[in-house]
Amino acid sequence: MASNRHLGRIVALQTLYEYEFRMSAEDKSASVDEILSRNLGRYDQEIEDTDFVHLLVSGVLEHQKDLDDQIRPLAPEWPLEQIARIDRNVLRIGLYELLHLADKVPPKVAINEAVELAKAFGSDNSSKFINGVLGTAYRTLVEETTDASSKVQ
Repeated sequence: MASNRHLGRIVALQTLYEYEFRMSAEDKSASVDEILSRNLGRYDQEIEDTDFVHLLVSGVLEHQKDLDDQIRPLAPEWPLEQIARIDRNVLRIGLYELLHLADKVPPKVAINEAVELAKAFGSDNSSKFINGVLGTAYRTLVEETTDASSKVQ
């Protein structure tokens, strides 16, 4: 199922990218459900865990403002609006998995998968950038929170 999830992440990335692009172009007909359904339809034989793909897309969109607010201080030299659209969506997916799917996806897997997406779809430096930002996110947002909650007990 792991390779299914990798392909699922690719479909989620394609969906989020297209949806953001169409929204920025003020395409009033853009429907994330239609885009996701079409993208999943292309891989209906390969992806068994479509619930995971739906969870990624809906979760990123539901928490997008919060995710963006958490990404900004992690990459202060790069205003979020100036980060390439593909990299921005890879960061959102990776951070969403780190913060909201820790019970389903180990942190190292979430970061590694985001880096692999960046290598496949981003620019030459995207994977290093994604790795750096998500590594910092893990240390500051996940480890510190886990350490603090374990000390309270």
